[in-house]
Amino acid sequence: MALHDHGLLYSADTDSGIDKDVVDELIRRSGCKITVNVMPRARIWQLIESGALDFSLSGISNGERSKFASFAWYFSNKYYLLVRKDSEVHSLADFSGNNRLRLGVIRSFRYSDSANQLVDRLQEAGRISQSSGLAPLYQALMLNQIQGMIIEPFDYPTVEENKIRERTAIIEFNDPAVPHGLIMSKKALPLDEQEKWRALVQEMRSDGTLRRIFEKYFQPALAAAMVGY
Repeated sequence: MALHDHGLLYSADTDSGIDKDVVDELIRRSGCKITVNVMPRARIWQLIESGALDFSLSGISNGERSKFASFAWYFSNKYYLLVRKDSEVHSLADFSGNNRLRLGVIRSFRYSDSANQLVDRLQEAGRISQSSGLAPLYQALMLNQIQGMIIEPFDYPTVEENKIRERTAIIEFNDPAVPHGLIMSKKALPLDEQEKWRALVQEMRSDGTLRRIFEKYFQPALAAAMVGY
C-alpha cells in the first residue's frame, strides 16, 4: 500500500490524514498485514501498472488507468483554480488566454474534465510547471514563478494561511465532483480479491465510518457531501 503526501489526505510530517485513517480501518477490518509506504504519485501509478504495488488511496480513473487499475470509490470532490490576485485573472478564460501566465501541477495528477482540458492546452503551449508535491507549488506561486495551480478541499488549510490567502483568489471549475477511491492493481489482484476489498470500502460507507473519518478534517456539511455522492 502506498500513500502520497498531499494536504489533509496525508502528511508525512505528522504521519496522519484521511488516507492514513482509511488504511488503518481497512487493515483492522481485513485482518491483513499491510506494509504502508509513502511515494510520489507518479511512482505509485507506475508500480500499480506493473503489478509491483497492490494498492494506493484517493485515486481517480480515466481511460488509460482503467486498463491496469480498478477502484473502490469512497469520496468525491470538486477542483478549483488558485490564482495570484496580481495576475488579474477572473475566469478560466482569462488564465488560458494570457500567454505570460504559467500553471503549476503535480506530476501525473489528473483532475476534472475542464481542469484536464486546461492542463492539456497549457502543456501544449509550454506553460506548465510540474512538481512532485504541493509544497514546491505553493512556494513557486508565492515567488511568482507560476501564477496559478489546481487545488481541492484537502489543500484548504494551506490556502488559509495569511500569506497565501491575501495574495490569491479561487476560481471554480464548473464540473461535477470527481469520484476518488482505493486503487487496486489488476495485475497484482485477481477479480475476486478486488471485489472483497470493494465490499470492505462499501461497508465503511454504509455504516458511517467514512463520514466520521472525513468529519475529523472537514465541517459536517462538506464531509457529508464528499462521502454521500
